Amino acid sequence: MRIVSLSYPVSSDIVREAVEPKVAAIGQFDGLHLGHASVLSTAVNIARENGVPAALITFYPHPKDVIGKGSYEGYLTPQPDKQQLLEQMGIDILYVVEFNKEFSQVSPEAFVDEMLFPLNLQTAVVGFDFRFGHKGAGDAVKLQELGEGKMSVVTVPPFLVDGEKVGSSSIRIALKTGQLSDANRWLGRNYHIRGTVVHGEKRGRKIGFPTANLELTDPFVAPALGVYAVRARTDKHHDWIPGVMNVGVKPTFHEGITEPIFEVHLFDFEGDLYDQIMTVDIVQYIRKEHKFESVQELVEWIQRDAVEARKILNVSE
Repeated sequence: MRIVSLSYPVSSDIVREAVEPKVAAIGQFDGLHLGHASVLSTAVNIARENGVPAALITFYPHPKDVIGKGSYEGYLTPQPDKQQLLEQMGIDILYVVEFNKEFSQVSPEAFVDEMLFPLNLQTAVVGFDFRFGHKGAGDAVKLQELGEGKMSVVTVPPFLVDGEKVGSSSIRIALKTGQLSDANRWLGRNYHIRGTVVHGEKRGRKIGFPTANLELTDPFVAPALGVYAVRARTDKHHDWIPGVMNVGVKPTFHEGITEPIFEVHLFDFEGDLYDQIMTVDIVQYIRKEHKFESVQELVEWIQRDAVEARKILNVSE
C-alpha cells in the first residue's frame, strides 16, 4: 500500500502522480469497524471490477482535535494500526490529508474542486452519514451533485448488528463503560492497545504475579478500569501469550492517581520484556477494579482473576 500525505490545496506534484483513475472511499474511519469495512469493501470491489486502484482519503489529526472543545479522547486505531488494517482490507493507496483550521473552513465546492478532482477519482464511495466541508455543510447528495459528469458517487447504507447501527462513538462508549463484548462485536475483532514495557514498582513480582507495565505508544482509547482476559505479544516474542491485564489506578496502594496504569501478567512466561513494544489483544472483561483491605485479599482476587482468564482463553493451569 502506498501512503501519500496531502495538504490543502493539492500540490502540483501530487496532481502529476495522480493521473490514473481510481476508486476512493472518503472519511475518518477511526476504528475500521464493520460499518467502515462495508464502505471499504464496496470501494475495493468497484476498483477491482474496473481494473483501477482502490484508495482511501482520510484525515489526520482527527477533526475534533482541531475544531472540537478540548482534545480528542483518543483513537480506536491510531495511524500505524489503521495503515496495517487497511492494507489487509485491500486498499492500494492511502491519502492522509492534514486537517488544520484552514482546511476546516473549506467549502464543499472547494473540497471537491481542489481536493477530489485533482486526485482523478473515477468513483467516490462514502457512508450514509458522510459530511464534508465547513461545518459539515455537504453530504452524500451534495457530493453527487458536485461530482456530476466527472465522478460517480456510491453511498453505502448503515451496517447493522443485531438491529443496531455500528459507529465509532458507540464503540468508544462501550469500551469506557466495560461493555467490551459489544465493542469487539462491532469492531469485528478484539480491541487492542500497544505500549512500551517500562519499569514499574515491581510489587507484582513480590506477590507472585509479575507484570509488564505499559506506556502507550499512541493515544489509544483507554478501556474501562478493571481486569481483562488478554493475549499479548511483543516485537521480539511474536507468538500470542495468554494472560490477564489490570487497567487501573492502584487504589489498594495509592490515592490521587488519575491516569490509568496498564499492567499485564502473562501466564507461564519468564523473560525480560523491558523496552519491548507489546501489543495486547483484549479478549474479555472480567470485573471492575476494587480497593482491597489487605495485600492478602488482593492476591486472592488476582488468583481468581487468573483462573477465570485461563477459562476464557482455554488455557490449562
